[in-house]
Amino acid sequence: MSTFTLEPVDAITLTILMDNVTDMLLPDDGPVHRAGGAGGSPPIRSSSIIEGGKTIDTLVAEHGFSTLVTLKKGGRTRTILYDAGVSPDGIVENMRRLDLSPKDIDTIVMSHGHFDHTGGLDGLIRAIGGAANLPVTLHPDFWSRRRIAVPGRDPFEIPSTSKSALQGAGFDITEERRPSFLLERSLLITGEVDRTTEFEKGFPVHQAFRDGDWQPDPLILDDQALIAHVNGKGLVILTGCGHAGIVNIVRYAQKLTGIDNVYAIVGGFHLSGDVFEPIIPATVAALAQIRPELIMPAHCTGWRAQHALAAALPDAWVQTAVGTRLELASATETA
Repeated sequence: MSTFTLEPVDAITLTILMDNVTDMLLPDDGPVHRAGGAGGSPPIRSSSIIEGGKTIDTLVAEHGFSTLVTLKKGGRTRTILYDAGVSPDGIVENMRRLDLSPKDIDTIVMSHGHFDHTGGLDGLIRAIGGAANLPVTLHPDFWSRRRIAVPGRDPFEIPSTSKSALQGAGFDITEERRPSFLLERSLLITGEVDRTTEFEKGFPVHQAFRDGDWQPDPLILDDQALIAHVNGKGLVILTGCGHAGIVNIVRYAQKLTGIDNVYAIVGGFHLSGDVFEPIIPATVAALAQIRPELIMPAHCTGWRAQHALAAALPDAWVQTAVGTRLELASATETA
C-alpha cells in the first residue's frame, strides 16, 4: 500500500467526554489537564440540602467512550467528535459541565457500531436542535446486528443504531472501508485495519446477523482509528475499543503514513476479561518497543492491562478519567 501524506498540525487537544472512570483528585501533569485541576474549577450546581445552596456537579462516567478532538493548524481550529458514549444524555451533560458546546462540532467519526460508542448521538441531536446537518464518517458494517454468544449462556444482542433515524436527523453519512482524510488532509481515518500480529485474533464470541442467520464476526471490521501528525512530534493515534488489536492499529498507522515516531496512543485497547487477558504480555511488550511518548489506555482496556502498561511504560502511561484534556503541541507551538 502506498503511504498517505498526512499534513502535520500545530496542535491537537483530546478531551475525554466519556469513559469508564471519573476521578476528581487526579492532578494536572505537563500536557495532561484534569477537569477542576490547576487552572480550572469543578462545575457547580444547585442543591437544596447544602449550606449556601451550591454543590459540586461532578462529571458522569459510563461504560462507554467519547472524545472531542480539536485540531489547530495555520491559525484555524476545527472540532471533531469521535464516538458518543452509551447513554442518550451522557456526553451532552459532560460537555455542559465542561463548558463545551455541541454546536461547535464540525464533523463526527464513529469508531464502530457498538452501542457504548453510539448511544449519545441521541442527546447530541436534541442538543444541536433542528436538522443536525453534520457530516458523519463510519464503516458500512456500523449498522450490523450483532450479539455476544458465550458458550453456556444466553446470547446477548447488542443494540444497533438506526440508519433511518440518523438520516432523518439530518446527518450527512459517508460510509467508507478504506482510509480517508478529513479537514484538508489533517486527520486520517484508518478504515479497516490490517491484522498482522500473531496474538491479536479478534473477539471469538462475537457474531453478526448476515444472510438470515447469526454468523461468526470475530474481526469486527468496522473498527477504525483516527490519526493525526503533530509537527515535529509524531503520530497521535485515537482508538474507540481497539477491536482490531491496539498493536495492529499502531503499526497500521505507521504503515499508512510512513511515520514511525508515535507521540501518543489514546483510547480503548480491549484487553479486559478472560478472552483477552492472555494477550496482555505480548501487547505490552510490543507497545514498549514502539515507545510512545504518552499512552492513555481507556474504556475497555481493563485493570490488569492498565497495571502492566503502567509498569512497562512508567514515564509514558497516563491515568484515564472523564474530563481529561490532553494538549499535544509541536515544539514551535509550545514555545
